[in-house]
Amino acid sequence: MLRQQHDRIDPKRRNIVDHRKKQFATPQYKETDYPTRLNFYSDAPTADITLEQFEQWAIDRLRVLGELEACSFRNRSPAETATHMKPLLDKYLPLDSNSSASSSLFSQRQKDHYSHFILRLAFSSTEDLRRRFTRVETMLFRLRFNNDDLSERAKFIAGLDFDWWETVTEQERQEFATELAATAGPRKSPEDDSWFKVDWDRVPDLVEGRRVFLRQGKAYVPGREQSSMVVAEFSARLEKQLQLTARALPRLDEDDRLTPILNHLSKNFVTPDAAYMSGSTAPVGAQISANNIDSLSQHFPACMSHLHRSLRRDAHLKHYGRLQYTLFLKGIGLNLEECLLFWRRSFHKIDDDKFNKEYKYNVRHVYGDVGGDSNRRGGGYSPYSCQKILTEHPPGPGEAHGCPYRHFNMENLTALVQAMGVSDRATLQGIKEDKDHQKYHMACNRVFEYLHKNEIKKAKEESVMTANQLETIVHPNEYFKRSYLLKNLGKDADVKMEE
Repeated sequence: MLRQQHDRIDPKRRNIVDHRKKQFATPQYKETDYPTRLNFYSDAPTADITLEQFEQWAIDRLRVLGELEACSFRNRSPAETATHMKPLLDKYLPLDSNSSASSSLFSQRQKDHYSHFILRLAFSSTEDLRRRFTRVETMLFRLRFNNDDLSERAKFIAGLDFDWWETVTEQERQEFATELAATAGPRKSPEDDSWFKVDWDRVPDLVEGRRVFLRQGKAYVPGREQSSMVVAEFSARLEKQLQLTARALPRLDEDDRLTPILNHLSKNFVTPDAAYMSGSTAPVGAQISANNIDSLSQHFPACMSHLHRSLRRDAHLKHYGRLQYTLFLKGIGLNLEECLLFWRRSFHKIDDDKFNKEYKYNVRHVYGDVGGDSNRRGGGYSPYSCQKILTEHPPGPGEAHGCPYRHFNMENLTALVQAMGVSDRATLQGIKEDKDHQKYHMACNRVFEYLHKNEIKKAKEESVMTANQLETIVHPNEYFKRSYLLKNLGKDADVKMEE
């Protein structure tokens, strides 16, 4: 009887597969082809890559997107942005044209493809991250589109196969020649341009600017305005794809290899994280010792300047302040012996016995001189980046660590940056606006650029600034190193703007 009932089950129902299993079934491998540099990222990649590539490619793309966002914060023009971004794109996310005959075309485009999808995973979890990711990815696409090889761009557009635009026929061009000529303006005749016909509501910005001819609900768009349509479509599609990705995220929790990486990347969108690549070495030509920390403090960012001033005032710092400052001093090149001497002199209100019992071990531990095996092998702990200072261990009463741009009220922040040498009213107002909009690393860069405006101008004129020194500063130790090199440029033959 049970068998007979089972046989009467609708055979269609037997084939129903759990929608989650179907959605996340093993993807069919598809050989990815990259005929052009530009990419709408419609298809997810399926080939295998290493975990190291997964993380490094995403970090490289994040640096590019973070710098693009910084250009937007600074209100740079499209031309200024393109000039600023070129060396950074060449370094982190190069894309050669087909005509270059480069042997790296496939590997470059594969990295671009994968890194986009990796960050799409990382930044789809919240509406704010999705909105920011769409905005900066659209900026990157527009930058590439406007600077692409014309023939390669035409090939890319031809392959998009948009079903919502039509090429205006020769008959229509002749029928509306007067209207099209008026739209094209005096510089061009309609015969010198290609024309496209789309529903008017797809190009509201062009309609508002009266840059198209309207007839029967259709907008006749000149070819030179094509980028507006393509970029708008890129943005619209990415928004929809991010929504779909957000629904898929819960399934990724099962992969304990990827989730920590993705969480790390999404946190770093607060401000791009940057490992201090130069290691614990002093800038070329600098003498770093306990005796000259006071004079070197003129090159400190606000967070470290405040710690140094607090230490000199109170002859003491609480735990997280000592940790943040010790790691920074280690990063600028102060060796363990000199660091111990610096802290012993700074804590002059206590005797040797108390210092040795309560503070000396912690300094040695930071340097990797004592502690676990992994700590010793790694040479101790790394200096904190801006991102880590901003997001971990907010300061409490009596504590001096953290980021002043985030944790100070405006009155105290103004007093600090004025003590550092910022007197310009416009700069102070800019700092306030950056703080109000939670662009803390931009406020720090604003202070740096004000304090070093003459040296930066000179370095640019003499073409001695590298691609790294064009990037927005996202690490206190990078702030120090760049400040020291700029202020000493030309004073000593050994001091060079090198990273």
